[in-house]
Amino acid sequence: MSVAVAMPSLTELAITAAIAAAKVICDVYHRPIHVVTKSDGSPVTEADAAAEAVIIEHLSDTGLPILGEESVAAGIIPVLGERYFVVDPLDGTKEFIKRNGEFTVNIGLVEHGRPIMGVVLAPATGELFVGDSAGAWSAKVVDGTMTGRQAITVGLLPRLRIVASRSHGHAALEQLCQSMDVESDVSVGSSLKFCLLARGDAQLYPRFTPTCEWDTAAGQAVLEAAGGAVVTLDGAPMRYGKGDLKFLNSYFVAASSNALAQRAASEMRALLG
Repeated sequence: MSVAVAMPSLTELAITAAIAAAKVICDVYHRPIHVVTKSDGSPVTEADAAAEAVIIEHLSDTGLPILGEESVAAGIIPVLGERYFVVDPLDGTKEFIKRNGEFTVNIGLVEHGRPIMGVVLAPATGELFVGDSAGAWSAKVVDGTMTGRQAITVGLLPRLRIVASRSHGHAALEQLCQSMDVESDVSVGSSLKFCLLARGDAQLYPRFTPTCEWDTAAGQAVLEAAGGAVVTLDGAPMRYGKGDLKFLNSYFVAASSNALAQRAASEMRALLG
């Protein structure tokens, strides 16, 4: 039976876990990185497994199931109830290997198939983004201490600014930019794309390439808490717990409003035929 834990407590616990994982990641980041290729062709480093172990240690006392990327890769898939954590200990491993700083620790909480709390921490910069039922906010983590907390919200600009991935492109992206009259694009790795939308730096993040639930749950929670929306190309909210699909997401669009998300989803459907 799951232990009942108040929502603020789960948020604070996830923040603490993310900060602890970030320390482990930075320890690896500042020495030669040994890279191994997974069976699916994606890279993994010692930091991935070490960070996930730290996060699981912090979250396990809640009694809630923990769906972790590295655990799933090792064949450890818990029975997921109505409420569980989704963890990507090192989102943006390619960015980590490139040493460009654009990688994150993602911890999300899913309830009834929807992410309701998310913590995204960029270990290299200390940028922290949090979203839950109380709203969305950002802060800075310096030497393990959180400072400068401030509320964030989505923003509107006269013309759209789009967020694209440095490591995952798609031929239809340029066409979408033309059809949506996009003014400029901001290229950034990992779940930071959701966070840029959440604090109003951009308005649109279309995804034409595969992702897994641990890549998106925390970022989606932050964006939705800031007033944004994440929908699949049929216009439905992106849902979680797709064990029958190996936890793969379909293509989606994240946006600063549901209206913009619906418009972009329609355009993406048309472009993909």
